[in-house]
Amino acid sequence: MQELTGKQVRHLRGLGHHLKPVVMIGKEEIAPAVLASIEEALNTHELIKVKIQEGCIMDRKDVASALSTETGAAIVQILGKTILLFRRSDDPKIKLS
Repeated sequence: MQELTGKQVRHLRGLGHHLKPVVMIGKEEIAPAVLASIEEALNTHELIKVKIQEGCIMDRKDVASALSTETGAAIVQILGKTILLFRRSDDPKIKLS
């Protein structure tokens, strides 16, 4: 997992503001199918939003930490029930200074 500077985090938050959640976490919580969806989305987009639905009983910070550990993505932001994740791909699409 990569460490992001404050400037990089602010830049990614700005980019992520208009994004729609691409993965929903519900009562299945962090199942292999959910992790596969997140891996695919991170490979495609680098920056994704994950939405925690009402059925999920895990704490949002625990979910974010588990997703970060499992996927190697950095947690950019946890806002309400939405988690913003970033992972640099082999073919970078987002330029970080």
